[in-house]
Amino acid sequence: MAEVGDSVKRAIDALKANRPLRAEEICRDHLLMDPGSVQHIALLGRALAKQGRLDEAAAQVDGAIALAPEQPLLYEDLGSVRALQGRYEEAVPLFEKAIGLDPRLPLAHKKLGQALAALGRGEEADRRFESYFDRDPVTGQVAEAADHLRAGRADEAITTLRDVLRGHPEHVAAMRYLALAYWREKNKPGDAEAWLRRATSTAPDFVPGWMTLGLVLLDNNKAADAIEAYRHATRLEPANAAAWAGLGNAFSQAGNQDDSVAAYAKSLELNPRVAGVHMSHGHALKTIGRQEEALVAYRAAIAARPRFGEVYWSMANLKVFRFEPSEIRAMEDQLARGDLTDSERVHFSFALGKAFEDAGDIDAAWSHYDAGNRLQRPQVKHDPLELEKRHDDIRRVFNREFIESHAGQGHDAPDPILIVGLPRSGSTLVEQILASHSQVEGTAELPALGRIATSIGRFRADGATFPDAVADLEGSDWKAYGQRYLEEAARHRFDGRPLFTDKMPNNFPLLGLLHLILPNAKVIDARRHPLDSCLGCYKQLFAKGQNFTYDLDDLAHYYRHYDAIMRHWREILPGKILTVHYEDTVTDLETQVRRLLDHCGLPFEDSCVQFHETRRAVRTASSEQVRQPIYFDALGKWRQYAHHFEWLVDELAPVIDALPETVREAG
Repeated sequence: MAEVGDSVKRAIDALKANRPLRAEEICRDHLLMDPGSVQHIALLGRALAKQGRLDEAAAQVDGAIALAPEQPLLYEDLGSVRALQGRYEEAVPLFEKAIGLDPRLPLAHKKLGQALAALGRGEEADRRFESYFDRDPVTGQVAEAADHLRAGRADEAITTLRDVLRGHPEHVAAMRYLALAYWREKNKPGDAEAWLRRATSTAPDFVPGWMTLGLVLLDNNKAADAIEAYRHATRLEPANAAAWAGLGNAFSQAGNQDDSVAAYAKSLELNPRVAGVHMSHGHALKTIGRQEEALVAYRAAIAARPRFGEVYWSMANLKVFRFEPSEIRAMEDQLARGDLTDSERVHFSFALGKAFEDAGDIDAAWSHYDAGNRLQRPQVKHDPLELEKRHDDIRRVFNREFIESHAGQGHDAPDPILIVGLPRSGSTLVEQILASHSQVEGTAELPALGRIATSIGRFRADGATFPDAVADLEGSDWKAYGQRYLEEAARHRFDGRPLFTDKMPNNFPLLGLLHLILPNAKVIDARRHPLDSCLGCYKQLFAKGQNFTYDLDDLAHYYRHYDAIMRHWREILPGKILTVHYEDTVTDLETQVRRLLDHCGLPFEDSCVQFHETRRAVRTASSEQVRQPIYFDALGKWRQYAHHFEWLVDELAPVIDALPETVREAG
């Protein structure tokens, strides 16, 4: 008996240490000598479940039940396996059987409640959860805090959870919900991460803690750390579909699209019913150029959730894709519903705009685009006067005298090539051309420069922020900020090429800062006819940011101030910025390629002219367009829509009149 007890203890210790293979080995070794040991069969089932081998696990626990039909924990174990398989109808009676044999099993009550909730049997689930909470008052307090959080009462949730942790400082579920409260409030991201680190340190096998940590890390742009958090969750629970989906999100944010595709595929293998994961899988496939597979994934998402307007927009956002007539009818039917959310209506409106534009019905297309923008504008925050003041302040601080007084103090690395401008102005085409060169790596739209600007003066006692706070920077500070930019960018560099692109369009107000921290960085201003730029933005529903694009007045105002600050930079940073017009690139590609490469100090390579043959991940809305040879369809597109915004032509006339004739007359 001593040997049996020792073997059981070693198997349990292995499971607690997240070594299910070792636990399996211990159990199988013992069962060779003692095949009827119910304890070892049950532990073997748990070890197999931990590895995601759910069918094998169920078979083992079934065998144990045959040997010991009155053991309640065996029914709870088998119910847990069936729940992991998504077979909730089978899990419910197993949990009920366990509770019938021993009503004191608290986790069986909780698991039964979760299974009933998954089946949509809400009232029964609530009763089971209440029974669970009655047996564990502290858990009831945490559940009460979770209800506060779901209802938007973050302060009440935080107060309740702090009370729990004062009496039970090791309660990891309370730590997790407290972290969620801080995270959702968006005012203590560091505290949220700290509580989750503490929870996962206290209980290294606490899978919800690892998954929430991954979510918070992703939100804080710590993709590499998030990957490790989600990897830990998948190692603990290989059959956890949500953990694999989180890992896919983390890989995607880190720019590792191939691994992202694989993680989403694993999640869908475990649970194919989650529409959002199908959509994310489609996004990742699209990014690496597997368009047909992306469409299969998108359509699977629609099959799972027909009112999923975001997926229809994702299909439209492939740009080179055209909807089937049946898909257009399905979108119109959905839009006719009276119970759609504003967000759902926005996505269907933009998708139908693209569908009717492709069909040549410009007025119907405009009607849908305009409706989508009018719905979207109140959902986002953009203050034109705040933008105007910020640009004025930047020009005031970063004048010629200030630039000259700090010249040469930054980091001398020549690595970055920044591509700026408005969205939908050809910046992805410029990036693809440069990334087709053997010495240039195409990274992504990097947030590094914006973060540096925001951080300057953040903790000053006098409240001074960027740009005024730069006045007190000393010589070594400029170099340190340049080093920080390079270190943040390094997270997105993988292939060791000496130069890299940073295609964040919104960096254009920060070019003075860039010049002082990285004086040898190159800048490309990607431009397109202003009316085509504004129209392209108005037809685009952005995943986040670019809040100025959902109103034509805002767009015109933004474009004028973009043009003004770029004239300021060209005046005080002569030779720093190369302006590349989309229209010139389309009509005379090789000349513009040579201009780009000369500006970046690079020798000519024919691969840059054959840019569409370059295979790389592209995350922007132009991902499929830059995988085709140059085409002319987009030139002068604004003329088709001009009768809907004649006033905009007059509003931007001074900017248009200053354009080269080839750009003004294109299309």
